[in-house]
Amino acid sequence: MTRVLYPGSFDPVHIGHVEIVDTAATLFDEVVVATVRNPQKGTGLFALDARMDMLSESFAHLPNVTITMFSSLVVDLARDLECDFIVKGLRAVSDFENELQMAQMNLEISGVHTMFIPSASKYSFLASSLIREVAKFGGDVSSMVPSPVAKRLEELQGS
Repeated sequence: MTRVLYPGSFDPVHIGHVEIVDTAATLFDEVVVATVRNPQKGTGLFALDARMDMLSESFAHLPNVTITMFSSLVVDLARDLECDFIVKGLRAVSDFENELQMAQMNLEISGVHTMFIPSASKYSFLASSLIREVAKFGGDVSSMVPSPVAKRLEELQGS
């Protein structure tokens, strides 16, 4: 059985993330999606509990996907969950440069390899930070996020 870890802040989860998880779920026996508050990305839009709920609802159609949260090194979580690989999505060359460096560091400190899954070009522009920005000013991002996320974003806009 091959278990992989797909970590990220997922604030919010968008259809680019869904595409990566859908792909990983067909390639591997189990996919663990793990959300973290990333202090490098500033204050989050959604609390970790809300992100956990949105991830659970967004991936309910995939029986081999589980959701968790963490506040440690990704490699420590991968080891604790006995994951064989870390999975990361790539949108552009700029993602690759950053993710490759992180993958090499993770491998050096833990022995855990990272596998990259490229996104479809139609989703390569998506970023949670852009979705937060557009939503903050009342823009419609419903086509870019799973329906549970769109609902919560509408609720935030209404308050």
